[in-house]
Amino acid sequence: MYQVIARKYRPQSFDDVLNQDHIKTTLRNAIAQNRIAHGYIFSGQRGTGKTTTARIVALCLNCEKGPTDKPCGVCASCVEIAAGGAVDVIEIDAASNRGINEMRELRENVRYQPARDRYKIFIIDEAHQITNEAFNALLKTIEEPPEWAVFILCTTETHKIPATIASRCQHFSFRSVDFHDLIDRMREICVSEGVEADDESLAVLAQAGEGSVRDSLSALDQAIACCGNKLDAGQVRALLGAFGIDAMSQVTTALSAQDGGAMLALVDELERNGGSPQHFSREMSRYIRNLLVTKISGQDSRLVTASPAEKKELSRIAALFGEEDLTRYLQFSLDLFRDLQYSMQPRFHLEIGLLKMIQAGKLVPIEEALANLGSESRSAAPAAGPAAPMRAPVAAPPVRPASFSAAPSASPSFAPRSPARPEPAAAPPVPAGPPSASDDWREKLQSAMIQAGLQFSADAMMHASAALANNELIITAPKQYQLDLGRDEIMAALKQIGHPTLRFKVVFGEVKVDAAASVARPAAPKPAAAADETTERALAHPEVQRFRELFGGDVRNVRNLKES
Repeated sequence: MYQVIARKYRPQSFDDVLNQDHIKTTLRNAIAQNRIAHGYIFSGQRGTGKTTTARIVALCLNCEKGPTDKPCGVCASCVEIAAGGAVDVIEIDAASNRGINEMRELRENVRYQPARDRYKIFIIDEAHQITNEAFNALLKTIEEPPEWAVFILCTTETHKIPATIASRCQHFSFRSVDFHDLIDRMREICVSEGVEADDESLAVLAQAGEGSVRDSLSALDQAIACCGNKLDAGQVRALLGAFGIDAMSQVTTALSAQDGGAMLALVDELERNGGSPQHFSREMSRYIRNLLVTKISGQDSRLVTASPAEKKELSRIAALFGEEDLTRYLQFSLDLFRDLQYSMQPRFHLEIGLLKMIQAGKLVPIEEALANLGSESRSAAPAAGPAAPMRAPVAAPPVRPASFSAAPSASPSFAPRSPARPEPAAAPPVPAGPPSASDDWREKLQSAMIQAGLQFSADAMMHASAALANNELIITAPKQYQLDLGRDEIMAALKQIGHPTLRFKVVFGEVKVDAAASVARPAAPKPAAAADETTERALAHPEVQRFRELFGGDVRNVRNLKES
């Protein structure tokens, strides 16, 4: 009967175990010094040699020449343990024997001495599956076992082992196997099996294993069944559903060209070929991560698990992007992979995720934008000409009207005053006759606010409208000026124009202003000729004009810092 490669080439000594030098050295010294513990916990990811090392420990302890760190492999004990038929080496699958009754049976079995060998060794695989009650039943036995009993608990989730059990055992953490060591091991096996395999094919198989020897050897067995005695990298990728550099480079080509159509075509091709969006997103995250690491650490970094040819291609592609761009793309791809796990429409999520990456590539840092702004304005400064047209201010969106009304004798709730606004300057009221509906109340209030030093309120009033109806002043203003048109400001303005007792109401909402009238009428009287000259000089500056052209907005106030 055929035996799979993962079982056929299973290590039979410490020398054959890959990448676990810290564990092998400790166990060898413990055996040589006869300092054998009664309980061990072997933890780590799948396929790193936990159960295999437990069997090797059993070989070392029960070998006829032992205890020794180099079992002979030919005595009766070594042969039976390697074949899995030793009476005194008991392997328990905790995934199917996890209850309290099984642990009680094990506890009763511990009391009997070994039938032939030196130690009775209990290897409990997937130990984290044991229930808390079953662990409690085993607790006293693990703490004070007979001198011939050794417990080895193997688990991939060590945090599920109760602290009471872990404190009674020695804990060894197995590491994932190095990428290059895994390739060397598979190359040795291919030579023994008479299989021809190039570096790229072995790299694909090692990437599929993700540090697990068993997973990589299972993939190797599958590749040999598909390709025969000569492995082809393209066929191996197709078999495992992996994406090569050539396929993934289509993503970076579209990102470099900012071509959203190419991204959508890539998703369509993936869908027509029956590919998985989740798997594609996962591979894309790995690919962009390798680009980022190559960009930071260089082409020869061991942090990138790829063949030499792939590393060279990754270095070439990484040179097309900045480190900040690759970092941003990696975050986008990770977020996309997370969202796809729960998506009911994975294709749509993949498309919008890739298009977001395209849009992110168009962003310009604010520092660069300001630097370009300064250089362009300086180059255009010598050329005299009309000022650049000012971008029209963005109109406020329609808002549901929110109003408040007030009388001088009442104290209702009003919008809070802006803390940055200066206190209104005291000014003697101007005598005025009875209020008239024909007066231009907006201009009168605006002028009064300017004279009182309420510049922000005056600017807000410039965008408002005011009319008198039934001896009540109705002020309508956009909602964004709610903080600038408070009770105190309006009362100060009314007092300034000689109507301190006039009732008023402010409605915040959309304001319709006659364009012709607003153009014909000056915006607001200037407090002084010097301020008018400062404003004109500032607005005529080339850098200010360029900034307004790029970012829009409205200049509401100009202040000379040298005079303040």
